[in-house]
Amino acid sequence: MCTVCGCGNAQVEHTHDHDHDHPHDHGHDHHHGEDVHFGKGIAGIHVPGLSQSRIIQIEQDILGHNKSLADVNRAWLAERGIFALNLVSSPGSGKTTLLCKTVEALAGRYPLAVIEGDQQTSNDADRIRATGAPAIQINTGKGCHLDAHMVATAFERLKPAEDSVLFIENVGNLVCPAAFDLGEAYKVAILSVTEGEDKPLKYPDMFAAASMMVLNKVDLLPYLDFDVARCIEFARRVNPDIVVLQVSARSGQGMDEWLAWVNEGRRRAIAERIKLLEAKLATAKANLG
Repeated sequence: MCTVCGCGNAQVEHTHDHDHDHPHDHGHDHHHGEDVHFGKGIAGIHVPGLSQSRIIQIEQDILGHNKSLADVNRAWLAERGIFALNLVSSPGSGKTTLLCKTVEALAGRYPLAVIEGDQQTSNDADRIRATGAPAIQINTGKGCHLDAHMVATAFERLKPAEDSVLFIENVGNLVCPAAFDLGEAYKVAILSVTEGEDKPLKYPDMFAAASMMVLNKVDLLPYLDFDVARCIEFARRVNPDIVVLQVSARSGQGMDEWLAWVNEGRRRAIAERIKLLEAKLATAKANLG
């Protein structure tokens, strides 16, 4: 867990300023062209000899604080009808390629935005921007995952449109991102067929936390010794309710099903927003009476 893994500072790339509502008050100012630096806090400290009970307590405090911020993020997204997905995987699973193909396929239908998480470079955000979608890069430094505070700060700069879809591409890591809620509607675990079918058993927390497993790069199956049925069995042994899609971002196989799932998620997010607005209207009318 991240109390002992050496997570360090993070920077959110700032490309421009604009006036808008902030989902959180973080107690710091933003200036044009400057990065936001996140302090290490306890997550970046390893104290030799720290007792196991103390480590567990620190972990609980960190995760509890993150969950509180994630709940604020979730409410902020719900009020705006934004359908947010947290894409998680190991490095090299093809999630950026899948994301680029998804953005290209959905371009013009409704607003899209992307938050990219990596330890260093803006390579993935640059690839997303080349598709025409707005994207912001979070560089976590030594950090191995995004957290709710980082994502909330990205909201402030990215300013995703109402009734849009927001993709959050997490740092490539099948361990720590499982524990950190960002306020997303769903976690989507992307597993490449080049990685081995036993990944759901090796990293059960991630696949237990995910609502969907995208089995990616299936166009390579004729060239690999990969047992699809066994992989799905392992995933459902960890999470019986997990939805599984077999996809190739390069050949297009399975993309229609993936896009339909995203579209349905957006529809539900908008319907939830309408319910919230109706409830507020009803309360206002009651107060007037």
